[in-house]
Amino acid sequence: MVEPVSGEPVALEPMTLEDLDDVLAIERVSFQTPWSRGAFRYELTQNRVARCSVVRRGRRLVGYLCRWEIGHEIHITNLAVHPDLRRHGMARALLGAVLEDARRRGVGLAFLEVRPTNAEALGLYESFGFRVIGRRKGYYFDTGEDALVMEARLSAEPSESAAPGRPGA
Repeated sequence: MVEPVSGEPVALEPMTLEDLDDVLAIERVSFQTPWSRGAFRYELTQNRVARCSVVRRGRRLVGYLCRWEIGHEIHITNLAVHPDLRRHGMARALLGAVLEDARRRGVGLAFLEVRPTNAEALGLYESFGFRVIGRRKGYYFDTGEDALVMEARLSAEPSESAAPGRPGA
């Protein structure tokens, strides 16, 4: 169990193929260019470095996070929460649980890409110690928008690894 900001306990579980209808419903309302069912299926059944988790409030799937685990690093590839439950601590609880589990297992670094215009996501990631380390030009093919590449050192407390400001943002 993880505890979101709202104080209501939620359960973190591995994503299964049976979750895909709910996952895709959230994915489609969350992203301009959503992942397909095939993309999630590939992550769950064929990509040996992929791990996907879901968060449930009661029996309802309310969010998910996918990542790749390679050596002593994780790369967060997808994170979304149902629009009705955003700003209730679900993404914070999900990301926090995944990062803490990685830290306990000796994973040293976490990476992700984020749109520079996604202020809410940037704030969430910065609160976990992620800092901007680069920019991928034209990364988002739907709009041509760049991606900020962010890194967090998991061996440090978030306040120790956070850097002031967001270069290039």
